[in-house]
Amino acid sequence: LQHRQEGNQRELRSNVFVPCFIGTKETAFIYAVTSAGLVHSVTRSCSAGNMTECSCDTNLRHGGSASEGWHWGGCSDDIHYGMSFSRRFLDAPVKNVTGKSGSGLAAMNLHNNEAGRQAVAKLMSVDCRCHGVSGSCAVKTCWKTMSSFEKIGRFLKDKYENSIQISDRQKKKLRRKEKSQRKMPIGKEDLLYVNKSPNYCVEDQKLGIPGTQGRECNRTSEGPDGCNLLCCGRGYNTHVVRHVERCECKFVWCCYVRCRRCETMTDVHTCK
Repeated sequence: LQHRQEGNQRELRSNVFVPCFIGTKETAFIYAVTSAGLVHSVTRSCSAGNMTECSCDTNLRHGGSASEGWHWGGCSDDIHYGMSFSRRFLDAPVKNVTGKSGSGLAAMNLHNNEAGRQAVAKLMSVDCRCHGVSGSCAVKTCWKTMSSFEKIGRFLKDKYENSIQISDRQKKKLRRKEKSQRKMPIGKEDLLYVNKSPNYCVEDQKLGIPGTQGRECNRTSEGPDGCNLLCCGRGYNTHVVRHVERCECKFVWCCYVRCRRCETMTDVHTCK
């Protein structure tokens, strides 16, 4: 059974963990968000009792502050097991491919894996429930819980937008590419990349980049779906699309549904 489980785990790694050795900031984000997602999923399963190897974080059960009227209780998320599982599952293939973690790209990927895990740990919060007569909060039971993955994703997105380019010539440790910034430390939560990103605006079949020509965009949006950003400054075309659908449907006794045929005209914008 153990050999079969190990075989299944290797098969999962081959399907889930696809090594990307491009070394761009997008690759850094993929490694970080994958690692964070695994920590989040495994830890949630532990707290829900769906795994035999782990449960709640029992280290917090008997602590607290009696003088302040609260104590640890409930089921705190055991993030330590989730992070340990993520390291074994995601870091081991990188080390096995390179023989060790000493190569520049491997060290960068391992760092970004850990940055994803650290994001989950950093955003842990404390939830409490009040106990007392008539709804008073004389005593509180508190437990630690992970933030929503949406919040973790936003945190990593911010790290992606402020990612740090490092030198591809690794010496004793990872260091910034810009010589003037090398005295600035690299934090555990920072995302690192080696190579600058290609131009995603223009089609490149060799790199598998479809470009944004012909992409539908939102003319009024200032976000990533907006025409100004998505069309890369090339402008956009507008054409009218007619939609025909059944509407104002009513049940007629007995026994059929009578509907009107409604037409709507909408403007669709596509990148030049």
